[in-house]
Amino acid sequence: MATVLSLHDRGILTAVNSGASSLSFVGSGFIVLCYSLFKELRKFSFKLVFYLSLSDMLCSFFNMVGDPSKGFFCYAQGYTTHFFCVASFLWTTTIAFTLHRTVVRHKTDVEDLEAIFHLYVWGTSLVMTVIRSIGNDHTHLGAWCWAQTGRTGKAVHFITFYVPLWGAILYNGFTYFQVIGMLNNATRMAVGMSDRAYQFDSRTDTKALNRWGYYPLILIGSWAFGTINRIHDFIEPGHKIFWLTFLDVGTAGLMGLFNSIAYGLNASVRRAISERLELFWPERLKRWFPNSSRHRNQQQQSELVSLKVQDQQ
Repeated sequence: MATVLSLHDRGILTAVNSGASSLSFVGSGFIVLCYSLFKELRKFSFKLVFYLSLSDMLCSFFNMVGDPSKGFFCYAQGYTTHFFCVASFLWTTTIAFTLHRTVVRHKTDVEDLEAIFHLYVWGTSLVMTVIRSIGNDHTHLGAWCWAQTGRTGKAVHFITFYVPLWGAILYNGFTYFQVIGMLNNATRMAVGMSDRAYQFDSRTDTKALNRWGYYPLILIGSWAFGTINRIHDFIEPGHKIFWLTFLDVGTAGLMGLFNSIAYGLNASVRRAISERLELFWPERLKRWFPNSSRHRNQQQQSELVSLKVQDQQ
């Protein structure tokens, strides 16, 4: 028996989508603002985080402003959201690639690859969005114009979004596994050689990389329910599961917020904010930020956002 979402259910999904997307818009917008205001953050590695945040911000924005009840705005929301969400997870692969090339392969030419990164991310996003128009028959999924009623359209949507998405997840996971493994091996070698200085560098780098190792989980947590929902909708198109759609809409909408916290809100950003706040804030509020010079130096050494590219060149 066919099960459709009621008007009340759609209202709930719309509210969840708007709330989650608003949080992502604010979070990613904050990182974009920090990059624009603080010159010390304008290193190549953080520039990639800026492009990631910019994609998340635009994805969240169009996710909020699209009107699924109107034809033109439904198409506009569907295509722009698809384009910038694909761009978002593709930028995470460029960050993973940069880490791997710098830490594992000891290459210092990553800045020369910026144009290739742009061609890869924006070009692939555009191609996936254009291909998605095959079998196009948009309808709203409670809160957004991503669902398609045609069976061909559903298959194309899955191929042009979820297949590259999970490819990016696998690539990021494999890359971070290699980087962390190499640093762990370096730590064990340093212990054997009793090189205290190198031991300190290895421990701080490993601590930072262990945090990076969780980053593929952001994409998994954001899109696992969406993937299950798309597969279920393809198999049983007339049966909608509210709780699954609820989790799909909520977790996908929060991707930008998760990315802004994990990738953007690092020690470099906190340090830049702290230096400005120290000029105006009372002393009792400064403890929330890394304000001692020694602590800042340790954080700067352990923070792999710089990727040591500038020091090696």
